[in-house]
Amino acid sequence: MFCEHLREAKDPMPRTIKGCEECLASGSHWVALRLCRVCGHVGCCDSSPGKHATRHFQETHHAVMRSIEKGESWTWCYVDEKMVA
Repeated sequence: MFCEHLREAKDPMPRTIKGCEECLASGSHWVALRLCRVCGHVGCCDSSPGKHATRHFQETHHAVMRSIEKGESWTWCYVDEKMVA
């Protein structure tokens, strides 16, 4: 069942298409990319050293992100810990 955050999520344009914003700035690397469905921030997944998508949630409280990896179409709510495929 949908949580309120997932129901209200938008689909903003990514702020960059080059990769994780923080990893690009620091010269680090990422495993997979996630898009914040509130502001369009692009961050790396929790398998990446920086875990920037989760860090973005912790700093901004933007609850919903989705995978922007080719072939993946799932969305995750950090607050309610719910996924929609």
